[in-house]
Amino acid sequence: MNHFPVPRPATLIDKPKLLILYRKVASISGGIIREPHEVTEEYIENFLTNSLADGIILVIDDVDSDRIIGEIHTYKPSLCVFSHVLEHLTVTVHPSFQRKGIGRMLFTTMLEKVRSDHPEVLRVELITKESNHAARNLYMSLGFVEEGRMEKKIRRKDGGFEADIPMAWFNPDFRDL
Repeated sequence: MNHFPVPRPATLIDKPKLLILYRKVASISGGIIREPHEVTEEYIENFLTNSLADGIILVIDDVDSDRIIGEIHTYKPSLCVFSHVLEHLTVTVHPSFQRKGIGRMLFTTMLEKVRSDHPEVLRVELITKESNHAARNLYMSLGFVEEGRMEKKIRRKDGGFEADIPMAWFNPDFRDL
């Protein structure tokens, strides 16, 4: 069994390492939806500052080098009517470390933090490609439910289209504060 450090909260100092991780994951087939050139310093800074201000962002460090090998983040939207929601959920795992339980560890830790530290959050939302069966299965095993289909939302490199699948997890410890 692989042993990795437990996820830790990210800090602003992690920005350069997150940029490297996201560009690496964006460069592989089936990685994140962004192309490597779309992973900019501004993109990283935006989700990092939003997650630190009003959400959750966790990273896993590589024990053998000075890099981040996994990250998950989510944050609240700016509108008051959605103050019970965490959205923009994204998880990335370095290609060399995929299929080793890191994604599950990040999700499990993040959902535990929602339950213990954010009782005001009722729902955690994510969107995944219909063709990403492994991710969809992982999300469902963690309690996420599919809430529909956004048909022909994604344009593939081959010119075809596929649906985006919105999913949500509901906090069993929700308290209306």
